[in-house]
Amino acid sequence: MATATASASGAKKVTEQIFEWEGRDKNGKIVRGEMRAGGEAVINATLRRQGIMVTKVRKRRTSGGRSIKQKDIAIFTRQLATMMKAGVPLLQAFDIVARGAANPRLTKLLTDIRSDVETGTSLSAAFRKHPLHFDALYCNLVEAGEAGGILEALLDRLAIYQEKTMALKSKIKSALMYPIAVIVVAFVVLTVIMIFVIPAFKDVFKSFGADLPAPTLVVIALSEFFVSYWWAVFGLIFGGGYFFFESWKRSEKMQMAMDRLLLRIPIFGDLINKSVIARWTRTLSTMFAAGVPLVEALDSVGGASGNAVYAQATEQIQRDVSTGSSLTTSMTATGVFPTMVLQMSAIGEESGSLDHMLGKAAEFYEEEVDDMVKGLSSLMEPFIIVILGVLIGGIVVSMYLPIFKLGAVV
Repeated sequence: MATATASASGAKKVTEQIFEWEGRDKNGKIVRGEMRAGGEAVINATLRRQGIMVTKVRKRRTSGGRSIKQKDIAIFTRQLATMMKAGVPLLQAFDIVARGAANPRLTKLLTDIRSDVETGTSLSAAFRKHPLHFDALYCNLVEAGEAGGILEALLDRLAIYQEKTMALKSKIKSALMYPIAVIVVAFVVLTVIMIFVIPAFKDVFKSFGADLPAPTLVVIALSEFFVSYWWAVFGLIFGGGYFFFESWKRSEKMQMAMDRLLLRIPIFGDLINKSVIARWTRTLSTMFAAGVPLVEALDSVGGASGNAVYAQATEQIQRDVSTGSSLTTSMTATGVFPTMVLQMSAIGEESGSLDHMLGKAAEFYEEEVDDMVKGLSSLMEPFIIVILGVLIGGIVVSMYLPIFKLGAVV
């Protein structure tokens, strides 16, 4: 009896994997497919019963591939929500998504989660084992959906939240990409001019035997410094940039200081501020609509905002709300939220539709970000062209001044 029990428990521990097979049917036609099983023997036995002569079986590769991005998780969430709303069983839905995933790492992740769920682990608990890909907000919403029996509805809401968050980040990146790209190109061009072009002009000017204009002397001195200490210049730029961003990621004081500074930058600060408010209100709206208690929902909201200033303000709001203060009063005390958000929150609390009003506020600020990105794209082009003209044009004019002076003398 004990042996039988041990054998049964050992059988339960067999991990099923996805196998790709190839064979011939009764008509001799080549057929291929995929199957989840505990080993090749199970695949062969199952296919033989279906009248298929197996010629090749191999385990599906689940290593390598690119890293799993937020977009991959968003697509998975949307697919899972769609299939569950269509009545597809949870384990079968995981199988379908895993088979269709182009990234082997995502396939392995989904296979591991499916194995946990199949052995009796709740879906939220299975997700919590992978915090790198499923944050607290994601897991809390799934847990609320399981508890309320509305998992497919909350997965759909979670997919919408992720899609809107990704769209917002994409708009911010598109607004910053153009100036960053131009700055990089300008740096490369200036480097080439300093190292190769100006030294050639310097050799020509030596044959003039005349005093050079002050701007030309300054540019030549800068070029000589750059040629002699290019390793120090590049080391300072790249090394300093690396240590700066590492300290930004690891130091809370640095994060707070930089996030405060980013919110105060002209033009871009307003854009970042509105995007942070949009994420903050969208996250709280999604959590509250899912039935997560307000104090617990605020745990995830601060981190999801992506800004240390708002994360600190959220901690203060959570403390105040837990002691009995209203959400609107607590938000007002932080001094970081605009009047419109405070008014929408107050109306939502009074009418019992806080999630709806916060969702409307999020939509408003998302549209504001969209409009600002469009405006910035047209505003930045002439501004950057003027800066490049001053830098590169100034160097070119400085190097041609001696030639103009020589022509005037002649």
